[in-house]
Amino acid sequence: MNEAMKHTAKNGFFAIILGAACAVSTGATGLNDLENFVKTVKSGRAEFTQAVTAPAKDGQAARTKSSSGTFEFSRPNRFKFVYKKPFEQSIVADGQTLWLLDVDLNQVTARQQSKVMGSTPAALIASAPDLKALQADFTLADAPDKDAMQWVEATPKAKDSALQSVRVGFKSGAFAVLEILDSFGQRSTMTFSAFQANAPLDAASFQFKPPAGADVIRQ
Repeated sequence: MNEAMKHTAKNGFFAIILGAACAVSTGATGLNDLENFVKTVKSGRAEFTQAVTAPAKDGQAARTKSSSGTFEFSRPNRFKFVYKKPFEQSIVADGQTLWLLDVDLNQVTARQQSKVMGSTPAALIASAPDLKALQADFTLADAPDKDAMQWVEATPKAKDSALQSVRVGFKSGAFAVLEILDSFGQRSTMTFSAFQANAPLDAASFQFKPPAGADVIRQ
């Protein structure tokens, strides 16, 4: 894979997250499970796999790219995605700044966190302090059961959102899957496993320091 193709693939994973757990609930619907998750799970860590599928075009079949890594969060405004395969990348929110690190390029992008979070998938699962905060940015509704899971569909209220919708899946009350459909028809499915709810996380784990010699771009 040449450098241009690698850069395009990596940017795709970043865009999904920014465009873009296990809490047991007694609720029978996805909305109840989501409310319970946001209310009771204040921190956590998990492993994830992500499959990004671009829509078919020009007579060619849709193609899927896969990645995997780890995820940590501490409400209301700290989280970290570390991609390990196929490329090393990190997305870190420290409460003030959202940092994106591309290891291969040794390049860091820094954005003011308050301006870029809002109606993003990360806000749904890691940043919002309560359901009311989510409802300020999303229209939330129960979706039909699928794959033995209860689902919530979240539609961004902002007209200029890069997302069409986000679906959150709960299996037996436990947070399990995040499905993201962007405005270009690209679909991403993130599946979480080995989740530790309310894990004791050191605040230092969400601190970020650009690597030596990295090109830092501030937006």
